[in-house]
Amino acid sequence: MEREAGFWIRLGAALLDGIIIGVPLYVLSLIISGDTNRDVWTDILSALYSLLVPVFWNGYTIGKRICGIRIRKIDDFMPPTLWTMIKRNIIAGLVYGLTCGIAVIVSAVMVGVREDKRSIHDFIAGTEVVHD
Repeated sequence: MEREAGFWIRLGAALLDGIIIGVPLYVLSLIISGDTNRDVWTDILSALYSLLVPVFWNGYTIGKRICGIRIRKIDDFMPPTLWTMIKRNIIAGLVYGLTCGIAVIVSAVMVGVREDKRSIHDFIAGTEVVHD
């Protein structure tokens, strides 16, 4: 059985995704629009990346692949579906927003202290993040 991924490795994967995907998108947006403000297209492309790439790449993003972790459904250990990722990113994002970020802190603590390392968005989507 694969070992659950904890807080630090998940944070590292998210930071890698931010650097590898977010920075080039920001630079491209700056070149295209010439504006230093956040561009809506950068936000949309970043959201699509985090929503779609795990569906088509067996639960990986670039950062997760580098760190050797992936998202999988908890019930059948299969990669996430589009509906799974919608629940994980969009519905959980609404929960995080409605709680003014308090649920984000609770989720981080959950990943750090729970034996199964699952966060709020993992419970909403029925997923877990595991080491390869």
